[in-house]
Amino acid sequence: MARAVLHVDMDAFYASVEQRDDPALTGKPLIVGWDGARGVVAAASYEVRRFGVHSAMPMHQALRLCPQAVCVRPRMARYQEVSKLVFSAFHEITPLVQGLSLDEAFLDVTASLRLLGNAVTIAQRVKLRIRELTDLTASVGVAPNKLVAKIASDLAKPDGLTEVAPERVREVLDPLSVRRMPGLGKKTGAKVEAAGIATLGQLRSAPDAVLWPLFGRYSGWMRDRASGIDERPVQPDTEDKSISAEDTFEHDIGDGPVLQRELAKLADLAATRMRARSLVAGCVGVKIRRGDFTTFTRQRAVAPPTSEGRTVSAVCAELLSRWLLVNPGTKLRLLGVVLTELTPAAQLGLFEDARQGGRVDAALDEARARFGAKALRRGNTIE
Repeated sequence: MARAVLHVDMDAFYASVEQRDDPALTGKPLIVGWDGARGVVAAASYEVRRFGVHSAMPMHQALRLCPQAVCVRPRMARYQEVSKLVFSAFHEITPLVQGLSLDEAFLDVTASLRLLGNAVTIAQRVKLRIRELTDLTASVGVAPNKLVAKIASDLAKPDGLTEVAPERVREVLDPLSVRRMPGLGKKTGAKVEAAGIATLGQLRSAPDAVLWPLFGRYSGWMRDRASGIDERPVQPDTEDKSISAEDTFEHDIGDGPVLQRELAKLADLAATRMRARSLVAGCVGVKIRRGDFTTFTRQRAVAPPTSEGRTVSAVCAELLSRWLLVNPGTKLRLLGVVLTELTPAAQLGLFEDARQGGRVDAALDEARARFGAKALRRGNTIE
């Protein structure tokens, strides 16, 4: 039996919660975020997205695009409350729930098909239950694997439901822009398009002579992803299938540069542990705990998977920077780095564009093995 995987993504979650709680905001171009000089957009309603505003955009830029936008500050405790209701709806269907953030998760419903009906029926049930519990909408992708389900959930937002049956995977994916590939960053996406590859179908059928300069030994892996091939399971117990490093500070820290330096140390440690096990990670996350013990997690897919310390550190720095922009001056008692979506490194080889970084990592690992863990340190971890 083919797997049945759902990717559920709440629609403009923070903004939708604010509009639901305050009906006066309904239908207005709404930005959730801090409105100071260093403010950043945490969430944008669909009304304001029409002006080009999107999450993670600097607030001053967003307000230039839409001067009439209404700005409200984030209420993370409130979003967490609503998120618990959303996830309770998921667990009514299956225990195989892999949360990606407060408003997004994968569900493996294969074992629920006989009891609850086909995957589309289950997806409709999930959407209805979320609406009953929260009065909010979600978009759902239904597919035979996580990769295709995630792409599908974004094809009919908001309040959408898109099914991609196993026999239609290429038919659906081929016309899509390569920018639809989860984890393919802006810079890499631009390089791929500059090479004349605009769609996933073109990426799937591109010859090695075109892909090798872009992806090196990962060319076959990227071609498989463009073909919709993904064998990763939905992992509800990520702690048992992850590599992490975290530290509780002696005193709560609110200084951004100091927090970034501490996080860089943890990223280096986690990446070193991963390389020692000959693994690469397809997802990099940070764990953030405030002085009041409230804990947040943020994560981002990485394509291709990596064990390079520089890449892991850069993704962690970006995730923490975005959180700090929305929560300026917050004092933290703990930071952590969590690496998931682990794959044997020997299965993928070395990413050609990261050879220099790979040599640096190899030198660090060798020196530390011979002379101790503190023999060499990266510059961004030194006070």
